[in-house]
Amino acid sequence: MKPDTLKDKIIPVLTILLVLIAIWYVAAVFLNAPFQRDMDTRNNITSTTADFIGRTLSQPKPILPAPHQVAQNVFENTFLRKLSSNRSLVYHAGVTLSSTALGFALGTLLGIVIAVGIIHIKALDRSLMPWIIASQTVPILAIAPMVIVVLGSINITGLIPKALISTYLSFFPVTVGMVKGLRSPEVMHLDLMRTYNATAAQTFWKLRVPASIPFLFTSMKVAIAASLVGAIVGELPTGAVAGIGSKLLAGSYYSQTIDIWAALVAGSVLAAILVAIVGLVAKIVDRAMGGRPA
Repeated sequence: MKPDTLKDKIIPVLTILLVLIAIWYVAAVFLNAPFQRDMDTRNNITSTTADFIGRTLSQPKPILPAPHQVAQNVFENTFLRKLSSNRSLVYHAGVTLSSTALGFALGTLLGIVIAVGIIHIKALDRSLMPWIIASQTVPILAIAPMVIVVLGSINITGLIPKALISTYLSFFPVTVGMVKGLRSPEVMHLDLMRTYNATAAQTFWKLRVPASIPFLFTSMKVAIAASLVGAIVGELPTGAVAGIGSKLLAGSYYSQTIDIWAALVAGSVLAAILVAIVGLVAKIVDRAMGGRPA
């Protein structure tokens, strides 16, 4: 990476990050101050402003944890716990990752199949596409409990219900992206294939599919993040004892706000890693197809 590129990419990101952390600290002091002030009054504690601010940022169950409290929790529960420990964020992330991966795979496959059908069958474009779009207007929090109850009634529990909820969120961006990609070849390219007497199958595999690959991987980046959200949401109504969703649920039950925020950070990091992996695979495929490195 060139120095100018490093400067252009890293410095703006770090600047925004520092600003957000500063705002976070200010918000933590503001939200935690009333409780701390009440505690100081009850205990007849008189302190300087600096001491007061320090105590607002070190409460065991704050309304809004300070960044350093969340960072400490993430570090301890990531690096200082056994991977098999119920307190390990790596363990919970692994449980969520299993349903995320299965849901993403099913969603990607379903999205590609639907997109191919829409391209080749005009009736599907008119009849199915509006319903696909409408399906995404229903809140996932309303759908998840119904999926869990219906599948539970036929003794399907565990990984499958969470993966199906993940699939529901991930298939849509893949469908839309793949449809756009398969339709991306210009008219002159399609006419050229006809000039060569190419069959519909040859046109599809040699023109439409290669043209759709960039669109597919772009939509897969959105889909993998949506799959993770679906997996976490799917863990909430199941009363799961493991997974990022279970950590969020347990934290809300016992008012462990630091644990809640640590789980959110773990989910964000996991999402970033998954998106980066999809991006890396996209670059490898692009180079294998003859694309030039950026």
